[in-house]
Amino acid sequence: MAASSLSPESPPVVVLAGPIRSGDAPRLCERLHAALPGAPTVICDVSRVTTADLATLDALARMQLAARRAGSRMVLRDPPAGLGVLLELAGMADVLGAPDREGSGVEMVRDAEQREPALRVQEAVVPRDPPR
Repeated sequence: MAASSLSPESPPVVVLAGPIRSGDAPRLCERLHAALPGAPTVICDVSRVTTADLATLDALARMQLAARRAGSRMVLRDPPAGLGVLLELAGMADVLGAPDREGSGVEMVRDAEQREPALRVQEAVVPRDPPR
């Protein structure tokens, strides 16, 4: 599922491949820890990840947290389109260091207007009043 390669000239790389399941996070964090010693940044190559779901997001977030706790950071490399969009929708693209995906077709829309507070008005019901 993952492999790491160390090079003195470049940051270590952890490669993830295939589907990532909910139980994979601890094993992936162990592999990340093996690549961390002395590296300020670890690259996580996710180009071969075949799932874009909450289990994948959870595993990536746990890996990022493990890297931060070790005084390092993890940056994603080449996320597949579906995973990139899911990272954006979940608001995790910046947190996980995913590259900006211009033209992904996803636009975050926010309501510019604030809703007014609900008024506490009770309507009186007249028993002979027909329903409208």
